[in-house]
Amino acid sequence: MGDLTPAGGPLAGLRILEFVSIGPGPHSAMLLSDLGAEVVRMDRPGGNGWPNPIMDRGRAIVEIDIRTDKGRDLCVAAAMQADVIIEGMRPGTMERLGLGPEILCLGNERLVYGRMTGWGQIGPLAKVAGHDINYIGLTGALAAIGSSRGPSIPPLNLVGDFGGGSLYLAFGIMAALWERERSGKGQVVDAAIVDGVASMMTMFTGLTPSGAISLDKSKNMLSGAAPFYRCYTCADGRDIAVGPIEPQFYASFVALAGAPENFHAQQNDSSNWLERSEVLESIFATKTCAQWCQIFEGTDACVTPVLTADEAPNHPQMQARKTFIDVDGQPQAAPAPRFSRTPGRVSSTRHGYDVLRGWGVEIPDGFLNE
Repeated sequence: MGDLTPAGGPLAGLRILEFVSIGPGPHSAMLLSDLGAEVVRMDRPGGNGWPNPIMDRGRAIVEIDIRTDKGRDLCVAAAMQADVIIEGMRPGTMERLGLGPEILCLGNERLVYGRMTGWGQIGPLAKVAGHDINYIGLTGALAAIGSSRGPSIPPLNLVGDFGGGSLYLAFGIMAALWERERSGKGQVVDAAIVDGVASMMTMFTGLTPSGAISLDKSKNMLSGAAPFYRCYTCADGRDIAVGPIEPQFYASFVALAGAPENFHAQQNDSSNWLERSEVLESIFATKTCAQWCQIFEGTDACVTPVLTADEAPNHPQMQARKTFIDVDGQPQAAPAPRFSRTPGRVSSTRHGYDVLRGWGVEIPDGFLNE
């Protein structure tokens, strides 16, 4: 992909065998590839149906039917040389294919076998279909998101698939690799989106008993109910994000917005939130988004424009930090997080068979694109 330098980063030398899936599995593999891991994806003929040149970056691809004997045999041979497996099949699928952990981990005792599912490997829903909206719906997260004047609103699939899914899978894989340094043995990482989202919700469930946070959408400070933590539409139809939670930031916001003086008092009294939101809606409708941004620029009022994905790379903060990079003329997120000595980078795509040969895997006659 492009003329980028070879993979580096803190995970250089780590070998990952990825079995094609959609969503959190590929994203987790991308994160690890960006930090230097060498990822070979076993891709089904025709791909996964969701071609994604950004999230699929840095892979070495082998197109193969793993349901065939020769496909399975190549996967087993590759797994014997790998450090990590990433798979996102329904529970039982890899076992039926002869590629489950009881076989691969037996042959390679250092193998870390990462499993990514929505419901987990066990339980009454384990083998039932689901999507992000279902997983966050069952864990208490979705009920707290959105306006009290309507149904809950799914926050894209950021909370479940990627927050509770791919990030927890990557975290679990790295924890297992750390433990392997002491024991010399790998293990299975069972990453379920419902587990990850439940873990993410501890911020809120831990604060609700004290009353610091409410998960009632009409009283939830962080879900858009509070006039000081929501978005407003400006005169030009653009939205602006307002988030001055702390009293000193809120005071700055009220003054700069030209809100009534009585707004300074009883900031956290939810009984006045709806009325104050309506007042602020009228105020923000008097100026364009650019005009409001100029007013709040450089202050601690916690006000920013709501940018589109196309606009975000051009914001001065994003440009200063180089949050986005250009690959083949397409802006995309840079590897994250940052490292002082061993920075990550997006690696150029190499042929999957070449990488496997480099691992010491013998490629039998009869495979395509040798």
